[in-house]
Amino acid sequence: MASDYSLYLVADADYAAGGDLAGLIEAAVDGGVSIVQLRAKSLGGGAFVELGSAIAALLAARGVPLLVNDRLDVAQACGAAGVHLGQEDMPVPLARRILGPGATIGVSVNTAEEARRAEREGADYVGAGPAFSTTTKETPLAVLGPEGIRRIVQATRLPVVAIGGIGAGNAAELGRAGAEGIAVVSAILGAPDAKLAAEELKKAFMRYQKRRAL
Repeated sequence: MASDYSLYLVADADYAAGGDLAGLIEAAVDGGVSIVQLRAKSLGGGAFVELGSAIAALLAARGVPLLVNDRLDVAQACGAAGVHLGQEDMPVPLARRILGPGATIGVSVNTAEEARRAEREGADYVGAGPAFSTTTKETPLAVLGPEGIRRIVQATRLPVVAIGGIGAGNAAELGRAGAEGIAVVSAILGAPDAKLAAEELKKAFMRYQKRRAL
């Protein structure tokens, strides 16, 4: 199971359309990304598996886990470490039955109750958001802010990864709220230099984490 959620890249193939997604991921990992989720809503199964297999091989050489958004079939076909599920996706217990006890399963949550349910059902971590306003993904969900993230952290023993509108300027707020990690899309994929962006995000988030550990 994946355990380092500190800098979590959501590698959205649609967002990076026309760009070198594998190259961006490689640069981001060199800058400190510790786990990658591959999201490709518009790709068919075959193309998704082909992309996932290439990225899984790239990440395996660097010891970084790959998760797949939603698609258990793609995760199995490309040898990913697990999946990330939304509230409307396959239930966690069924995903666990299919993928097995060693797979990493994450769940998107927006409330403390959703986080508690994810824990009861056997998820390994929750992705809590949106932490801040974001234009990367349209959502009707309430913006949580650091206090909302804190409430979710207090509601579950699972690692909480904050997502949504996060950059180097606000990452520390989420560390103070108790998040175990931060997940980003545009802050890395949309940056002029993916490696430098990852380094700055990691430094901003981990600075507070180090103080908390003292």
